[in-house]
This record gives sequence, structure tokens and C-alpha cells, in this order.
Amino acid sequence: MLTRIDHVMICTADLEQGIDAYRRLGFDVHHGGVHPGRGTHNAIAFHRDDYLELLSVRDRDEYARAAPTGGLLDFLARGGGLRYIAVQSDDLDADVAAMRGRGVDVGDPEDGERRTVGGQHLRWRAAALGAGNPLPIFFLQHLTPLAERRQQVPRAGEHPNGVLGVERVYVAVTDVAAAADTYARVLGIPAPKVQRGAVIKADMAVFDLGPTGLTVAQPAEPGPAAEALARRGPGPFQVLHRTRSMDAAARWMADHGLPPPARGVRNTGEEAMLVGPERACGAYIGFVGPKERRIA
Repeated sequence: MLTRIDHVMICTADLEQGIDAYRRLGFDVHHGGVHPGRGTHNAIAFHRDDYLELLSVRDRDEYARAAPTGGLLDFLARGGGLRYIAVQSDDLDADVAAMRGRGVDVGDPEDGERRTVGGQHLRWRAAALGAGNPLPIFFLQHLTPLAERRQQVPRAGEHPNGVLGVERVYVAVTDVAAAADTYARVLGIPAPKVQRGAVIKADMAVFDLGPTGLTVAQPAEPGPAAEALARRGPGPFQVLHRTRSMDAAARWMADHGLPPPARGVRNTGEEAMLVGPERACGAYIGFVGPKERRIA
């Protein structure tokens, strides 16, 4: 069963610059380690149950041997940003079989691993979609328990901006109805009703995956979705996080030299803040949550 969004992958040409940018946004980011034989390394901001990954090329020659098509290098040359959304499975073999039963082009699960800077050996299995379904998602089943994975950072889920976890991830598309049908077949979930996203200014369909949402969004008027589509074409562009305190997040950013984030009101009635791609390595980073109560 597909259970939730496991993590988002934000690719940056310079990992140290990416770490600095996200720390200024209030994320407790730490070096993650290397991917043996793949030429890449990463940094992790671990929330309560999911995480944000910053990924960069560590060794171009090793990466070229592992990925002859050079997709990541091409992506970075175009400015980097949010590239993939990892969807967690509790039984990857069964989920892959079910996808194939729906006519989805998906590869066999493959083993993956990473050695953290602290010496932990993290293991997982992952399956990628094939050319017949070129969506920016892949599927992952952890072999390392969550409690152990949290130990790769000193304080999992303790970010200065109060972030608790990923709430939604947004993918810009040119036809929301067609995209919803495609994602429904891949995910094995009925296509949801299209609704208007008040902050991203788009018509959107939200697929609920446990406590998280995977959203396809077609611009309806000028705004973040339209800007992302014009700048990069179809693909993932925003991560929305739930925070303990919107004011704490805004104060942290102000104290670290960032201009005030754009604010808007969601169609749920909640206020949201949005940091643009120029401050977040090519991705839009959103925050939603309670404001502090002031006693008169």
C-alpha cells in the first residue's frame, strides 16, 4: 500500500550553498552522506515522519558512469529545484505488481543504500516509473526502521521554523483533468475533484496519501503555478509544510536576512506563507499553521 509522501528531493549545484539557504529558512539541515557508486551526496532536514533532501553531484565522473544520460546534470544546468517526490510503500513488490496490473510502466524494485556521516548504514528498496509514465515520482520502501533513520540528525523534527512535516507537494501541469487521470492510474486512487487553489492560483486535484497530499495544478491566473510552468515547464514546484507557528517561522527568516515571505489565504481559510525559488534553490517553499495568540 502507498502510505504517504516519504520525502522531497531538491537538487542544487552546490550542496553547501543549499544547506545555508535552507538553514536560513529555519530548517535544521545536516549532511546526509554519499550514495556509493552514484556520484552524489546529500543533506537532510528530518521532520517527524518525513524529510526534505538536498541532493548534489559529488563526483561528476562517477555520476556519469552511473547515469550516462546525465539527467541530474542537465537539471542542475537549468537552475535546479524540486525534482522528485518519493512516495512511501509498506509493500513495494505488491504495489509494483498492482501498478503493472493497471497497465503502468514501472521498473522492478532495486536495492539502495547510503552511509551517513555518522557511520549509519541506511537501506531501502525503490522502484521508478518507465518511459511510458514519465511522472516526477518514484516509490520507496524503507528497510531501516523510522526510529533509526531519525538518528541520522541530532534533533529530528526540531526545526527553528517549527516545521512538523510535509503537508502537500505541488506539480505544475498543462491539463489538470488529464494529469489527474494519469496519476490516478499510477497511484491506484480515484481521481479527486478539481478545486481552486487560492494561494498558487491554479485549478488543482489533490491525491491524499495518508496525512500528505500530492497535488497536480493547472494555472488559472498569474501566480506561483503559472510562474513555475513558464520558468521550468511541467513538473514539481512547491512543497507546503505544516509548522507549529507561522510567526516563529517568519521571525527566524527575518532574523537571518530574508525578506518577508508572500502571504495568502488558502481555500481552507488558513493563512499561508510562500518563499520564492530565488531563496530556496529553485523551489517554492510554503508554510501553513497557527499564528501566535496575543493577549490584549
